[in-house]
Amino acid sequence: MNTDDFRDDEDEDGQFTAAERAAAASRSTWVSVGVNLLLTTGQIAAGLITKSQGLVADGIHSLSDLVADFVVLLANHHSQKDADADHPYGHHRFETAASLALGGLLLAVGLGMLWSAAHKLQAPESIPTVHAAALWVAGGALVAKELLFRYMLSVAKRVKSSMLVANAWHARSDAASSLVVGLGIIGNLAGYPILDPIAALIVGFMVAKMGWSFGWDAMHDLMDRAADDQEVAAIRATLLETPGVAGVHDVRTRKMGDMIVVDAHLEVNADMSVEAGHNIAVEARQRVLQRHRVLNLMTHIDPWRRPDLDHAPLASARSAKA
Repeated sequence: MNTDDFRDDEDEDGQFTAAERAAAASRSTWVSVGVNLLLTTGQIAAGLITKSQGLVADGIHSLSDLVADFVVLLANHHSQKDADADHPYGHHRFETAASLALGGLLLAVGLGMLWSAAHKLQAPESIPTVHAAALWVAGGALVAKELLFRYMLSVAKRVKSSMLVANAWHARSDAASSLVVGLGIIGNLAGYPILDPIAALIVGFMVAKMGWSFGWDAMHDLMDRAADDQEVAAIRATLLETPGVAGVHDVRTRKMGDMIVVDAHLEVNADMSVEAGHNIAVEARQRVLQRHRVLNLMTHIDPWRRPDLDHAPLASARSAKA
């Protein structure tokens, strides 16, 4: 899952204030906290009682969700702080750092599950037969996690938060893991006890893979990865629609949390005054900030002349500059 996929869905005006995004993130995450707290307690307790390693592994996965929820709450709080002298662009990258931490957490939990399941498979004769009640617990967890995923993803798409998308897909990975655990329990009850730790092994692999994916994406964002081509093209189009802008080139972007910082060169009539060129740049900046998830736009004004007019001196100047 690429965390940029949510951008295809927008609300009617496509704009949300920082306070609205923070409030929506807080509400959805607290719902997740409540669900994961119940699941963690119920799954681990039921897994120990019914002797299901897969159910215990799924409960540990839910516990990692609970920790991840608090990471998201912490990041949501800090990322909304205003810019200061040490952070002139604000604290938006706190969200990216939280996504990186979430990825690392998932990777560690997944590797731990893999080790535990592999150790169990080395002594298959010691694998007990689970109680049928484990299947009911796994089924209930599957339904709860799928509903939680759908709710959290809808909120994440509405407010356009990659951190919430990551957390929502974490919930979906939980739903998938509960399905695998349920199948393992069915196999165990059917007379194949080894299927329960195999289910735990599969869950561990799924969690580790998801953690690697989120961590890798967050690391690239922290290294000033550009926005996707579709969004850059939309920003370029907005700039070109600005009255007085004859051309746009050298548009560069970099991620700043869920926002974007943009640099662009605007071509304006070479015969107009500096003040007029400045006013065009201000208008272009306002249009971009209103229509896109752009935190700041830095513009550079380049002189432009109509191709059908004599502009040899300007051409010479550009060649010398190059």
